[in-house]
Amino acid sequence: MSQNEFPIATTITGIVLELEPGALRELHWHPNADEWQYVMEGSISVTMFGAKGRYAIETLNKGDVGYIPQGYGHSLENTGTEKARILIAFNTGEYQAIDLSEWLASNPDYLLTAHFNQQSRAVRQFPKRDVFIATKEG
Repeated sequence: MSQNEFPIATTITGIVLELEPGALRELHWHPNADEWQYVMEGSISVTMFGAKGRYAIETLNKGDVGYIPQGYGHSLENTGTEKARILIAFNTGEYQAIDLSEWLASNPDYLLTAHFNQQSRAVRQFPKRDVFIATKEG
């Protein structure tokens, strides 16, 4: 819930994310807020990266809390055998996220080919729409 649903909530937004076993909340970043994650059920792997080669991979279990600074790329993967439920909070009233698939899809193939030093046939396989949550089935 954000400021859209609760106009007085100008400094906080919250969601509950549920991930099936093996599901991945794709790599994304938040341009306007820090993120806190509280694992209510299950077990997740959090991958985070920042500028200058900084990165971390952590496993969070029920009762654990994770933190992602504003602008850091990150993904969440359910590494357990049961559904994971994560309470996620942001220190802003407006939820914003940029998903990697969305970012890739918004760039012309010739730029991706040049900047990622990939052959055009490889770049044509990149997602052409926002994925948001990826599962083992596709």
